[in-house]
Amino acid sequence: MNIDKIEQPFIKIFPGDFSGNPMQRNTPKVLFATIDPVGFDHPKLIAFNETLSEEIGLGKFEEKDLDFLVGNNLPENIKTYSTAYAGHQFGNWAGQLGDGRAILAGEITNNSGQKTEIQWKGAGATPYSRHADGRAVLRSSVREYMMSEAMFHLNIPTTRALSLAFTGEDVVRDMMYNGNPQNEQGAVVVRTADSFLRFGHFELMSAQGEYKTLQDLADFTIKNYFKEITSEGVQKYKDFFENVSRRTADLMVEWYRVGFVHGVMNTDNMSILGLTIDYGPYSMMDEYNLNFTPNTTDLPGRRYAFGKQGQISQWNLWQLANALHPLIQDEKFLEDVLNDYGSYFWESHDKMLCKKFGFDRLLKSDEQFFTNWQGLMQELQLDYTLFFNQLGKYDDQADLKTQFENVSYTFLDDEKSSKLEDFMTNYQLRLKENEISREQSLDLMKKTNPMFILRNYLLFQCIEEINDGKIEMLEKLTKALENPYEEIYPEFSVKRPSNYDDISGCSMLSCSS
Repeated sequence: MNIDKIEQPFIKIFPGDFSGNPMQRNTPKVLFATIDPVGFDHPKLIAFNETLSEEIGLGKFEEKDLDFLVGNNLPENIKTYSTAYAGHQFGNWAGQLGDGRAILAGEITNNSGQKTEIQWKGAGATPYSRHADGRAVLRSSVREYMMSEAMFHLNIPTTRALSLAFTGEDVVRDMMYNGNPQNEQGAVVVRTADSFLRFGHFELMSAQGEYKTLQDLADFTIKNYFKEITSEGVQKYKDFFENVSRRTADLMVEWYRVGFVHGVMNTDNMSILGLTIDYGPYSMMDEYNLNFTPNTTDLPGRRYAFGKQGQISQWNLWQLANALHPLIQDEKFLEDVLNDYGSYFWESHDKMLCKKFGFDRLLKSDEQFFTNWQGLMQELQLDYTLFFNQLGKYDDQADLKTQFENVSYTFLDDEKSSKLEDFMTNYQLRLKENEISREQSLDLMKKTNPMFILRNYLLFQCIEEINDGKIEMLEKLTKALENPYEEIYPEFSVKRPSNYDDISGCSMLSCSS
């Protein structure tokens, strides 16, 4: 691989702590601290994303490159560092946080001039590890590697995964935070993004009163990642905030489109570029439930439940607005952008639902139609993905209950079947208001509704097999997630088997997952 092309412009521009000291501590008034990966004696490669490596300019993998993929024996051109940021966690100000498990190698530029940041996750402690070891276990690493790639192929903005490797050491983790720590196999993921900058980077500098660094950070971000912004002065920062708000809303709509629940939408987990970032206790939606959270740490309040993600993203943007206020100093503008966020989000959300149902445009009557649909989905415990797949196959001459019984997580008795029948009647009437053909409507649905989603129980099976030294499931899931709008493996396009309902890691997870 072309490791010699990796550079670190970030640490040449911004104030940092160059001591290389891994002791966990506050590092005031800086945006990063230099730190070396811990190094591993017996690493073993599990998976490598060849296509991504070529795209970003790293090139082909050779056996000797395994050292780089776990942070061993790095060449002199790679000056490794972790960044400092702050954040609101579960609604409360947490102060300085930072890359507790992530260490950056820097960025690489491909032949097209596209820059990509590269970082290890799980390669050792940093000053921001908060009394932890900076390692990662296999299960969380597999989940990060697989889901970030699944989201990319679903056409959703996301960080991406380059490689997954065993470290050759065991890591102690208490998976459910219930006093039962166990040894687990350690692993490292190399992940990539245009940038890993978060809301929290701006929050940290603003909270510390480092307004010159805050401005420099905003200028750096705009110059490198928001090329559409050409304004100057204060207007530049206004356009920046407006753009971040729009990207964030668009991302939330995409999450709702496929039924993705992040599980821990703290401001430090919000990408300034509108990417899906930090795959922890996430889940794809099985049975539709607006109140579903996959994160045990989010109970009982369910702050980050599926149905609240739009609202929480707006709350997080309020915190970013507060952080950027020293640069903008226009409360009314910030309030107007944030108030407009809701109307933009809901209009985009409802237009997205129209595509899922095969409607060519949004009508005023659709608001009530969608409300009725949500009630039906929850009462009948219908699988989110499978419902829309079945809707595209619906045959009004066949028995309705038979067509949908494998989509529901409850028994469809006569009363429930009658409600489903009423809904389908209304759906057929709504389709008649389309100005496109049924064939065009179905094509719209096929492009919007995935046939395959990476469910937690499938990931659980995959992790179990990798633990046992097998990769067949990993290979099959990878092929399936690379083609989510096709049904390559019909056995994956089914609702979650009941025997996985109460298994940790198949629905609910902790933040350590």
